[in-house]
Amino acid sequence: MSGAKPIVLVVEDEAAQREVLSYNLEAEGFRVARAEDGEEAMLLFDEEQPDIVILDWMLPKLSGIEVCRQIKIRPETRGVPVIMLSARSEEVDRVRGLETGADDYVVKPYSVIELMARVRAQLRRTRPAAAGQQLEYQDILLDAETHRVTRDGQPLKLGPTEFRLLSTFMEKPGRVWSREQLLDRVWGRDVYVDTRTVDVHVGRLRKALSQHGGEDVLRTVRGAGYALG
Repeated sequence: MSGAKPIVLVVEDEAAQREVLSYNLEAEGFRVARAEDGEEAMLLFDEEQPDIVILDWMLPKLSGIEVCRQIKIRPETRGVPVIMLSARSEEVDRVRGLETGADDYVVKPYSVIELMARVRAQLRRTRPAAAGQQLEYQDILLDAETHRVTRDGQPLKLGPTEFRLLSTFMEKPGRVWSREQLLDRVWGRDVYVDTRTVDVHVGRLRKALSQHGGEDVLRTVRGAGYALG
């Protein structure tokens, strides 16, 4: 997977199920944050800024439905996919789950393989580079699977960090990323790197993108960070 590994927040009050899920997700190359009740889920959600949430409906302290509602009500977190797990298969429950903003609804007992496929499907939508997709912006083409980048048909030489930076920018053209957000996404949360390092690598990426000519597509937003286009 390109970039820092996608983070999955698993919210499940049954320890055995939580462990099985976490084990399988880690085996697939994800980083996993675990919560056993709704309140802990919200704390971890803000702390870890996960890329996707797997959320049990029946939870102590705060129900899964309420956790989902709180995630989806905020404009800045609305785009994070939520997959609801529930032992309740009645259609009215499923509709209620989806109405609260859940992106998918899986009935227990579920197949872990199927659930992993659904996680990947949601990530393809929100973090295409992490799912090995091709990304395109103007004349720039990035292939996350083969780690190749071309501009106007000509191959570009990029270091691994520049590649991850570019895939982050290309997943959300126009979005302004702060240096801290880029550090989390590109270097990973557990690595201590000075924010000035971001500037150095953005400079290198700029140079790499125009090695065969072409306008500078990266924008420096004063006091805020960087954006593509």
